[in-house]
Amino acid sequence: MWQVHGGMVDPSDQWQQRDLLGLLGTPVTPEPVTPEPVTPEPIQASAEPTSPGAVAAPRALLILDTETTGLNPDQGQCIEVGAILFAVAERAVLSQVSFLLPCDHNAAQAINGIAAEVTRLQQPWQAGLTCFEAMVEHCDAVLAHNAAFDRQWFTAGGMLPPIARPWICSMEDIHWPAERQLRPTPSVRDLALAYGVPVWAAHRALTDCIYLAQVLERCEQLEQLLQAALEPRQLFRAKLGYNERHQAKQAGFRWNDPVPGAWTRRLSLREARALPFAVQAVETAEALSERNAA
Repeated sequence: MWQVHGGMVDPSDQWQQRDLLGLLGTPVTPEPVTPEPVTPEPIQASAEPTSPGAVAAPRALLILDTETTGLNPDQGQCIEVGAILFAVAERAVLSQVSFLLPCDHNAAQAINGIAAEVTRLQQPWQAGLTCFEAMVEHCDAVLAHNAAFDRQWFTAGGMLPPIARPWICSMEDIHWPAERQLRPTPSVRDLALAYGVPVWAAHRALTDCIYLAQVLERCEQLEQLLQAALEPRQLFRAKLGYNERHQAKQAGFRWNDPVPGAWTRRLSLREARALPFAVQAVETAEALSERNAA
């Protein structure tokens, strides 16, 4: 996984390392904001908000991460896949797999530490891919950190197969408990440290999956968080003036991405209406329906 921007656990100590928690920066405390009415653009009745309880929590979750040679399939290729099949109710790892895909050149070696010649060493990556496909068939949903990045590598005609399962982004779609004092869009490292998971390596696919699995093991409200994350989402633009832009940033909105000159974020209608400032839908109902059907 590119992040401009995932083992066995002794249940007696749950991998607590309190000295690592000191690595966390001072949490950002949003300034009090007087709520204003939210006025999104009209949306078809099919996009009406649902309560988290109306969406079934997945029984088996596929935690997934990739390492690549570029930022998108037009600029590079996926060279590593890591995945963990996770039983939600039992908070248990069922199976895991990691494999390299051969490449000629890795422009991102300085970031992920994978040399192109290593990917070409003889190894059973085809068997790893077969195992991965079986895990996909068994899961109810896929969870990835910055899922929009990972999802683009799984397309028809590519080396990796398309995944016909709902996707959950652990960075964008899950609103982690306030007591964890996380940013609206935390990194995998931030999540791990906030839940007492030791950070011992980075930038390999299975490593980040392990961090995420151990976070989920410790998350008491996991089913409710996943239910809310699976609600239909669309893109909203914050209706704020220049002097109020900090409110959008604190709420996890991104500037200039993907809408030039605007603060935007993908939200459910319920989440949009709960914001302390007005927002406007900038995605058509047709696009929303198409994504939900994918």
